[in-house]
Amino acid sequence: MQRPRRLSRTVQVGPIQIGGGAPISVQSMTVNKTWKVDTTLAEIRQLAEAGADIVRVAVPRPEDAAALRDIVQGAAPTPIVADIHFNHTYALKAIEAGVAKVRINPGNIGKEEWEREVLLAAKEAGTPIRIGVNAGSLERDLLDKYGYPQPEALLESALRHVDICAKHGFEDLVISVKHSDVFFMIQSYRLVAERTEFPLHLGVTESGSLHSGTIKSAIGIGSLLADGIGDTIRVSLATDSVREVEAGHRILKSLRLGRPGVNVIACPTCGRLNGDLFAIVNDVEEAVSARKFDKDLTVALMGCAVNGPGEAQGADLGISLGRGRAHLFKRGKVVGTVPESDIVQTVLDAIESWDASAVDHPA
Repeated sequence: MQRPRRLSRTVQVGPIQIGGGAPISVQSMTVNKTWKVDTTLAEIRQLAEAGADIVRVAVPRPEDAAALRDIVQGAAPTPIVADIHFNHTYALKAIEAGVAKVRINPGNIGKEEWEREVLLAAKEAGTPIRIGVNAGSLERDLLDKYGYPQPEALLESALRHVDICAKHGFEDLVISVKHSDVFFMIQSYRLVAERTEFPLHLGVTESGSLHSGTIKSAIGIGSLLADGIGDTIRVSLATDSVREVEAGHRILKSLRLGRPGVNVIACPTCGRLNGDLFAIVNDVEEAVSARKFDKDLTVALMGCAVNGPGEAQGADLGISLGRGRAHLFKRGKVVGTVPESDIVQTVLDAIESWDASAVDHPA
């Protein structure tokens, strides 16, 4: 079955293409004060190491705007996006500093003539802009009209500023319509996807902690991606920013949309479980994450004889637990048995030595 994909325009953010059928990129945002250049660059490098394709930095103060040039020129390993609220002059300084993209919030950027200044400067510099509509900072007249940040209100805000951009000949746009309500978020993006051809930046805003926020983001972002909507994503979490990147890649991997890598599946377990599958799954997932395997394969870790053999046979690599040992599968065939104490290392060794062209040889 062919996967659906909304065809959007192409926007180039440094070396990263957004839209136009390009791979879906993962973004995050630094939590350090931007004016602290060294610590900000260190965090950007950590995010890049975790797999971030694009990193955004907040620019709420003059000293943050002044630091952007040093950050851009400071060997930042990813394109840098300047996040602008309230003060359009910071956007102008960000463009002068050479950032790869500017995010402006239509709900608080101010007068249209200020937005015009930013658009003209961005057009001259070749800097793309994200129109970042947010349910928490919607324009007052739209709140008065709709009474609440309804999906139609977010759509109207986005289209209002698309029209302003078009009036000034600026089309190098990415759009986001983020909401903290997952259902409203999904509906907002569907409306924008129907009405525009611009690439879409997906996210559930103020989603919450690592656990609750990851669930909300997986539902919101994942639902849209499954329908072919979305070109770049950010999982917004109240935790270490590296966790945002990890969660983003897990969402993509679950839909087989991400970078090559090991996809671990495991049975939910029940009273039929033989052995300590919980520890095995945890140890394998931690080791896979730490080693950053770039081999594109599915590993099934199964706990009993009901669904275990079938799932293990359907994976590239698999184990099906029995009493004190497990059958080891490779591409649907049993290639041996392994003592339970050796399962984790055997699976990791099999991944390490995986040969995509081989079929029958034991791991």
